[in-house]
Amino acid sequence: MTELVTLLLIFLAVGIGFLAVNLFVGKLLRPNRPSEEKKAIYECGEPTIGSSWIQFDLRFYVVALLFVIFDVEMAFFFPWATVFGSANTLSREDVPEVRRIEAQTAILPDQKTPAADLGEQRAAAKKLAWLAFADILFFFSVLLVGFAYLWKRGDLEWVRSTISQEPEARGSSP
Repeated sequence: MTELVTLLLIFLAVGIGFLAVNLFVGKLLRPNRPSEEKKAIYECGEPTIGSSWIQFDLRFYVVALLFVIFDVEMAFFFPWATVFGSANTLSREDVPEVRRIEAQTAILPDQKTPAADLGEQRAAAKKLAWLAFADILFFFSVLLVGFAYLWKRGDLEWVRSTISQEPEARGSSP
């Protein structure tokens, strides 16, 4: 067994031991006085009505998914903004040498391009900037199509109108 594996196993054993000791000591020291009031279901300061095993409204699920989708979308914008900004900086002619080198290392951290290829490097950076712009337009348009679909379906409205639904979908009886 290598030294790293041994250290990891020791670290894991100490962590599990620390957790187990704290849980055991807590079980010994805390008072145990169960009552009906302590066993009751408590939700947001409101008294419970009925069983807790009910069908909950899917709108909560849809709102949570929408939040996750649009929140994760923002995480994809940051790397794109770095590449797009660095490519734009690198493609401009009026940029000082220090900023040009910083922009180059942001895009290609391991590559050192000689100054003789500066015109070729600017042209490649301009192409990369346009490609990054086209990529983000495509990405954003896909998100807008999904957003428009959800809007059209009515998932963004908290209270749906039953008037806009088809009569057979509402379950009209004769």
